[in-house]
Amino acid sequence: MGDVVILDDEREHRHPGDKEIQVRLSLPTLHKGQSAAWHALAGHRFKALRCGRRWGKTDYAKLWIGDGLANGMECGWFAPQHKTWSEAYTEMRGAFAPIVDGGSKGAAVMRSWSGGRLDFWTLENHMAGRSRRYQRIVIDEAAFAKDGDNTTDGSMMDIWEKSIKPTLFDFRGEALVCSNSAGKNPDNFFYKICTDPQYSFIEYHAKTVDNDRLPKRMPGESRMQWILNRTTYLEDLRRDNDPLVYAQEYEAEFVDWAGKAFFDPAKWMVEGKPIAGVKPCDTVFAVIDTAVKDGAEHDGTAVIYFALNSTAQHPLTVLDWDIIQVEGATLELWMPVVFDMLEHYAKECGARQGSVGAWIEDKGSGSILLQQGRNRGWNVNEIESTLTAAGKDERAISVSSYHYRGLVKTSQLAYDKTVTFKRETRNHLLTQVTGFRIGDKDASRRADDLLDAYCYGLAIALGNSEGQ
Repeated sequence: MGDVVILDDEREHRHPGDKEIQVRLSLPTLHKGQSAAWHALAGHRFKALRCGRRWGKTDYAKLWIGDGLANGMECGWFAPQHKTWSEAYTEMRGAFAPIVDGGSKGAAVMRSWSGGRLDFWTLENHMAGRSRRYQRIVIDEAAFAKDGDNTTDGSMMDIWEKSIKPTLFDFRGEALVCSNSAGKNPDNFFYKICTDPQYSFIEYHAKTVDNDRLPKRMPGESRMQWILNRTTYLEDLRRDNDPLVYAQEYEAEFVDWAGKAFFDPAKWMVEGKPIAGVKPCDTVFAVIDTAVKDGAEHDGTAVIYFALNSTAQHPLTVLDWDIIQVEGATLELWMPVVFDMLEHYAKECGARQGSVGAWIEDKGSGSILLQQGRNRGWNVNEIESTLTAAGKDERAISVSSYHYRGLVKTSQLAYDKTVTFKRETRNHLLTQVTGFRIGDKDASRRADDLLDAYCYGLAIALGNSEGQ
């Protein structure tokens, strides 16, 4: 490991030019599952860590790369998006502050007193890592980088083989690739390195349950009570998720999603039927998904109207929906209709808090609607970037437990409604949401504006972007 091993609660490190100065790092210890992974992967050059949600893969990777930084190594950290590595940078900068001797977030680099260097890269850059040499690198969330083989420009395999792997040549450097699984997909880099020996990766597989520190023990809770509560919590986690979602997200299995109807329409029903009405409720709100482009063929703009009653057995109801195909400039004229409908449903549903407005993605024509709405005093809200930045599959999985548990119902109106969109007359909400399939390679050619609005609505009303 080198001169400094960072597996204990306290670590010492000296500035190489001043023997009188000592600094002490206070870092978390590994839990039992992480410690087992550390020892199993030690000594292997190419390591693949496949683990369930909340196991602590990023914390594990930060300790491993931090050990290299403390010992004067040249290191690299790669992640699918800027936001992902940016959060890791901030956390490591704080944890390793006593040994950090320069660098900046803007320059995406961190340096240590020992001469170590840690560069941060986004995998959206197909040149990531080129011209560098590294002794250790981490690829975080590797399963969620671009699919494809080494002939697919910008794919994870293309970047690994042409840009990242060559950086390890000088020092016979090591790579730690961490991720949850993202389906049984032969085009996925992480799936390939975990299942195909030709890539020379040693895999360690860990489940969520292998993190023996979660859920956290509450103040005043005895150890015995915590153990009992933890058992119940883990049982509920399995019960409240679709079996395939549980297998993928919490057991990190490579799930085959082929043909799987993800959002079961039966979960929208009460005794096999849509609900007749919602009254009273806490509030009503709308979610708008826009994807307008210039030209003769325009993408759809979708809106879904929801009612929220936090004390009800099924707290969220789809009241109504619409989908239109218009030019970007025309949307400004359409927006007042949305707010008129919100007022209508606030009265019809007896909303105690009235309408709380519309949520819109801050991208493309959505940005224009947000700006126009603020200028005109409309109650418009930006959808959080943590939601909009996620991929479609990831976003759907993150809210799937709400749908699976039957916490969302649909009104008779929304279920029976048909609209003509792109020359097709049907219930587009029903076909888009219940027709969604994980890993659908043809998804980019299908309309999905109502599906996006549905997933956003569940996350906004019932939980965060992880569906918790």
